[in-house]
Amino acid sequence: MPQRPGEPGDRRGGKTRAGRPEPGPAAKWGSVARHGVRALQGSDEPDSATDAWRDAVVRAKGSSVSWEPDEVWVADPTDTTPPPVTPRRRGDGASGHRRSVPAPVVEELSAVAGSQRGSKLSARLADATHAYDRERYQEARRLLRPLVDEAPESAAVQELYGLTLYRGGQWSLAAKHLEIFRQISGSTDQHPVLADCYRALKRYERAEELWDELREASPSGDPVAEGRIVAAGCRADQGNLSGAIALLERSAKRVHRPQDRHLRQWYTLADLYERAGDLPRARELFTRIDTAEPDAFDVRARLRALR
Repeated sequence: MPQRPGEPGDRRGGKTRAGRPEPGPAAKWGSVARHGVRALQGSDEPDSATDAWRDAVVRAKGSSVSWEPDEVWVADPTDTTPPPVTPRRRGDGASGHRRSVPAPVVEELSAVAGSQRGSKLSARLADATHAYDRERYQEARRLLRPLVDEAPESAAVQELYGLTLYRGGQWSLAAKHLEIFRQISGSTDQHPVLADCYRALKRYERAEELWDELREASPSGDPVAEGRIVAAGCRADQGNLSGAIALLERSAKRVHRPQDRHLRQWYTLADLYERAGDLPRARELFTRIDTAEPDAFDVRARLRALR
């Protein structure tokens, strides 16, 4: 079941069938990265916007991945790069091999810390990724903190640490490290997450700047969709419902096979219509979501409330 877009800091809710945390109240739809690690890992059931990289660390500086999953915090295309082989350790029910990270990440850490040290840091980063993948964010943070100190120039380390802090609702620190990732890598992959941090901090001008950068960079459709949701949330937070609606109305067109990004934008727009008092349009969009994916979000409850 696709997740309902959620507001930064909202940790309430149950689990989706994919095991990802589900946001709480219906009106809280502005979040991005809270769609869970599956979106970030490029799994067979991705989640959303910042799913612009297949693995939580595969986006090392200079690496290139294209993908397009079917359910996406942003994932839409199908990645043409095979996922890295990640053997399990003892205690994970497999052989005694240690977990591993993609070769570009190992190369980056070796360039930053030297070949011998880089290999050890890569193993630690693999353990942190494993913890993050299982939503053990405190453990991931504990593992990542020394890596940030030792390899501050690693895009992969800064990115995963920033996302881990984001998952813990530490908006200011998350923004700091995701900004470092952005500067090192030149990537817009995490712009929706970064903008969501600034939205939570009420730094709306900076969030809008990131939205402009993301839009101009024209990456795959899912990051742009999540960025648009966050930008609309910024405007709505400031009482500009008409501006938020205008930003999302172009996403309201019908598509033959709607993906998660379409459902999320439709839900957000429907919620805005309802808040603005345009109940017929809200009902039409909620009905469209219900037709495409009856179990999506809390759409059935929203429709009942509009009768």
